[in-house]
Amino acid sequence: MFQEKTPWLSALPAVNDQIRIFCFPFAGSGASSYRDWQNFFPKNVGVYPIQLPGRENRISDKPFTDMVDLVAEISKILRPYLTKPFVFFGHSLGARIAFEVVRTLRRKWQLEPCHLIVSGSRAPHIPEPKPLHHLTDEAFVNELRRFSGTPEAILQNKELMELFIPILRADFMVDETYVHLPEEPIACPISAFGGTADPEADPRELEAWRQHTSNRFNLEMIAGDHFFLQSNKDVLLSFVKDIVLKYSTARMIG
Repeated sequence: MFQEKTPWLSALPAVNDQIRIFCFPFAGSGASSYRDWQNFFPKNVGVYPIQLPGRENRISDKPFTDMVDLVAEISKILRPYLTKPFVFFGHSLGARIAFEVVRTLRRKWQLEPCHLIVSGSRAPHIPEPKPLHHLTDEAFVNELRRFSGTPEAILQNKELMELFIPILRADFMVDETYVHLPEEPIACPISAFGGTADPEADPRELEAWRQHTSNRFNLEMIAGDHFFLQSNKDVLLSFVKDIVLKYSTARMIG
């Protein structure tokens, strides 16, 4: 029986799900980044974006600034909803959060997803080469331009940026102060996706995810920059759908 509704999930997982996808957002984003993903999947596949504190309907909640604390809280929140086969998807910072949640679930409850899907993210053992969370507001905003994810009109809007900078700075602090600690590779397969013009995660850094699984690994490059999950969403979702439906179909046959 499920707990009461949690602010960490935009909707409670349905009892008739055959498989669940939990989606981890990139820095500064919220659950709405995955708002229409459910439309790409059949009804027996539940898509559940994770809503981090400090954004959208949780704007008044203090954002996390430490990976260890954030992962511990997410793992505890998700544990009751992992009674069905599940897949994790994360983009950029979300990929590294998802990876650490996988390892925490294994360590504490001997649980692992069917598959970990990472997108637009260097492998977790490769630190951020150009940290920016410590910069002044002006320098911080200038550096945000390299990600191509925030429209220039927003970057130049001081009132909006006063709202967004604390959230973004907190998320970048989570990412840039994160220290990867070696453990045994995870047992589930890892699929990695990258943008062909993404300077934040090149093919070598994406390929390095291979060492973190004892199972299958594959890498696909998709046309686009760091935010190819938005500009080329249909292509990415086609790959994700193929991965997820293999587990759903296998469960139906079984």
